[in-house]
Amino acid sequence: MSGCPYFEKRHLLFKNKPPKTEEEDASQAGVNKASKGGIIYGDYLQLDKVVTAQVLQSELKGNKIHDEHLFIVTHQAYELWFKQILFELDSVREIFISGHVRDERNMLKVNTRIHRIVMIFRLLVDQFAVLETMTALDFFDFREYLAPASGFQSLQFRLLENKIGVPDNQRVPYNRRHYRDNFKGHESEMLIATEKEAPLLKLVEEWLERTPGLEADGFNFWEKLEINIFDGLNLEKEKIEKMADSEEKEEIMAELIKQRELFTSLFDEKRHDHLVSKGACLSLN
Repeated sequence: MSGCPYFEKRHLLFKNKPPKTEEEDASQAGVNKASKGGIIYGDYLQLDKVVTAQVLQSELKGNKIHDEHLFIVTHQAYELWFKQILFELDSVREIFISGHVRDERNMLKVNTRIHRIVMIFRLLVDQFAVLETMTALDFFDFREYLAPASGFQSLQFRLLENKIGVPDNQRVPYNRRHYRDNFKGHESEMLIATEKEAPLLKLVEEWLERTPGLEADGFNFWEKLEINIFDGLNLEKEKIEKMADSEEKEEIMAELIKQRELFTSLFDEKRHDHLVSKGACLSLN
């Protein structure tokens, strides 16, 4: 008798339990094998490197600031996600470059991986909410220890811009210098190499331009796109005009007019450039 009522009941509960079958024993074989000789969680993720990579500069200077740890972890997380985006982006670009995009199964891969990239970007935006738990004054407590470090020096982010297709004339200079001047040696060579590669934007444009239309020769994708868009807008206008007069009808019509103006600017280069210069719309270049 153990003197423990719970143990006594547990003992009685399992006293007459039937022996394990061979099938049940086999189901544990993989688990047992992994526990004896397979890789474990921490080794697989190399957590010894990851969780010890937070070196607080304020602590090294003898004035440990609590919020610097959050600052480091958040930016390390950004860089890990940048690496994943680059990994997905390179695989998509390779499908276009190799010509395998003609295979519809590969197009499914492209859509899936681009969607994954979009979801990661959304997550990165949401991550700002975590940083916002630290006030500007909290940040200034340790900012002096980080000079001259800056987010502009993120190599992976610059590679990402190049591979997506951000044009050079839309780059934001850092200290009035070209973005590449902040990188030396191998990093600078990597940036120059990606500037020479075809970005995703160009690869997608070329793929769309090769897409055949009804005409055997001289198919103009942008012209057809413009016609289809405005035909659709005209049909939508006809539907709205048939609605009974109401405040809702006026709001829907006003929104449709805004859409028409937006698409008009996209297909009118001079108007588009004018709006971009005013910050009224996004550039497609």
